[in-house]
Amino acid sequence: MEIQTILEKIHQTPITKGQKVAVAFSGGLDSSLAIALLRHVYHAREIVPITIDVGQGDAEMQEMHQKSQALNIKPVIIDAKAEFSQKWLSKAIRANSDYNGYPVSTSMTRQLVAKLVALEAKKQGCDAILEGSTGKGNDQYRMHNVFKLFAPELDILVPVRDFNLTRPEEQALCAYWGVPVNEQIIGGDDKTLWCRSIASGAIDLNQAIPDDVWMWRIPPYQAGEQGIEIKLQFESGIPTALNDQAMPLDQLIAELNVLAGSQGIGLIDMFEDGIMDLKSREIYEAPAAHVILKLHRDLEQQCLTKEEIQFKKVIDAQWAYQVYHGLWFSPLKEALDAFILQTQTMVSGTIKAKLYKGNIEIVYRESDHSLFAPEIRSIKSVSFDQRWCAHAAKIRGLPCEILAKRNQITLTT
Repeated sequence: MEIQTILEKIHQTPITKGQKVAVAFSGGLDSSLAIALLRHVYHAREIVPITIDVGQGDAEMQEMHQKSQALNIKPVIIDAKAEFSQKWLSKAIRANSDYNGYPVSTSMTRQLVAKLVALEAKKQGCDAILEGSTGKGNDQYRMHNVFKLFAPELDILVPVRDFNLTRPEEQALCAYWGVPVNEQIIGGDDKTLWCRSIASGAIDLNQAIPDDVWMWRIPPYQAGEQGIEIKLQFESGIPTALNDQAMPLDQLIAELNVLAGSQGIGLIDMFEDGIMDLKSREIYEAPAAHVILKLHRDLEQQCLTKEEIQFKKVIDAQWAYQVYHGLWFSPLKEALDAFILQTQTMVSGTIKAKLYKGNIEIVYRESDHSLFAPEIRSIKSVSFDQRWCAHAAKIRGLPCEILAKRNQITLTT
């Protein structure tokens, strides 16, 4: 690719130069290239890289440090793992986080990162914030919303979008300026405790995904023949113990990612309708999320009333929609949080599940708040005189009789 053509396209774009710029720096291709662009194109008078640790793992953080050394920068590092797990993931679990099949994750972390970067940028006296979103994805909206909420006075620089760069053009610029790049698959990935997004926006329709891209998941055909049994204890909708060991949520998720991943669990391969209503094929790896959300829904089915369950499905869907679309801090999202939290007061109990070659089979349930009453409902019990229901059934059937009369009239006219 002709580098001069790319540079000419960049130089034809109006920009503001000479600012003190904060950078949401992950060490990935986009944010690494951003450092070079700030030096060679924006001519920033000062660069403040800010890295937010949301649980992407030691390997990712080590890679970030290596990139920092190669780029001769020293990022401000903010540890947000506890905030992410306790204040964000806990809400996602209680809300059965699911945006049309996607266990809401990156859409959360982008907004947490944006909040913390914006606050740090103001603290550092920056004039602008730079982030690495493309113009074809969702993160530009999520980041922009939160930047403007927490630092409305700062300029927002989005060079990949604003210079209309393609991924190959970004790679060419990295090679030209000596920016280190080590993407395993075009598009890279986004790792969090909860879910890993792989090559977002870059997966072709029938592109095969190689087995060596997985972080936790072993393909089912390689998993053991015996499977494993796990036990989760929930308190007010949140898992608090794994296999009888009480532990913080972030540790529990990390351990369950390994256990469930070893049994071939966690693959999500789906069509996703993005914020711009354009479909993309997305690949996610989420072993712990698969298990926790399935068991949490089952516990809700046991402990909540029929009306709560039906209405909460609507609330959960709207919750996921709000978060996916970059509205974590919206008044509606906060109101949904309040409703969801209220429903979880009785969602406590213990569930055992067998994990085997990609499958999750619930084998044991126990809850002090269960509404399951076999001594009344079971056809094996005496409980109440079934004849009592005869008149109730007749009453409930009256609307059907009325419909039948109307249908007869309609058919004869």
